[in-house]
Amino acid sequence: MSTDTAPDTFSSRRAGHRPRGNDLAFTVVITVICAAVLFTTLYPLYFVLIASISDPTAVSTGKVSLLPKNISFFGYQQIFEDSRIWTGYRNTLIYSVVGTALNLAVTLPAAYALSRREFRPRRPLMLMFAFTMFFSGGLIPTYLLYKDLGLLDNWLVFILPSALNVFNLIIARAFFENSLPEELFEAAMIDGVDYFRFFTTIALPLSKALISVIGLYYLVQHWNDFFTGLIFVRDYDKQPLQIVLRDILLSNQAFSGGAGGAGGSGGAYGQRYADQIKYGVIIVSTLPVIILYPFLQKYFEKGVLIGSVKG
Repeated sequence: MSTDTAPDTFSSRRAGHRPRGNDLAFTVVITVICAAVLFTTLYPLYFVLIASISDPTAVSTGKVSLLPKNISFFGYQQIFEDSRIWTGYRNTLIYSVVGTALNLAVTLPAAYALSRREFRPRRPLMLMFAFTMFFSGGLIPTYLLYKDLGLLDNWLVFILPSALNVFNLIIARAFFENSLPEELFEAAMIDGVDYFRFFTTIALPLSKALISVIGLYYLVQHWNDFFTGLIFVRDYDKQPLQIVLRDILLSNQAFSGGAGGAGGSGGAYGQRYADQIKYGVIIVSTLPVIILYPFLQKYFEKGVLIGSVKG
């Protein structure tokens, strides 16, 4: 009797606990749910893209949903004909590249030092870093401090005050603590490797995922930095892209509102194309980061989770 049932038991184990029909249904349900979530996430951005090249009248009347109508690049033409936008792009690229390089140069060594258990002051230092996440001096003291330091109307105001993000420091510290085996460090010490050389020749090459994710965080932070330019910079030649796009958008809205207030047909014309320029401004400000993200996506999940799981 046991001989007859053995093949059945073996075949059932090979087939799995769940019947094949249930597996297929489960896969279909998960696929549908994921597709719905993906559509819900991407459709707003897709709508902004097609609205920026569609006839503003068709957009305002709800005729644009999946495909653009009466394609027009008037909004982009108005945006890129403004010479200020190239200045803004140049400034933002400089602030983003230089700022991200400085951020990584500060965050990674600090996180590595704080991850070493033999570094005795690491707990008090982490408490001091964490304190800054919840408490700050406020806007007016910050403004006065920047003034005394000579950072007002200085391009360094976009880089130096944000040289370290405590949240990214915590992620990097957890990565170095939990993902680099202590035996690796001990073996390197036996071979005569000091702390600095271990960090540069062993820890950093093994931290590509972390560097990619932290670098992306910092890059997006600098790219979207709007408040710094609005408060601390008056020289228009030093303004970032976000401020330039804001001024272009406000100038078009002021034109459409002023003309509309006069009661002429120019007001409706101006308002229609002001909406198209608004959608174009959104695409111009977000497209570079969206293009960059797929190249770093393979590192993104690994870099975020690998430092948060022990074992």
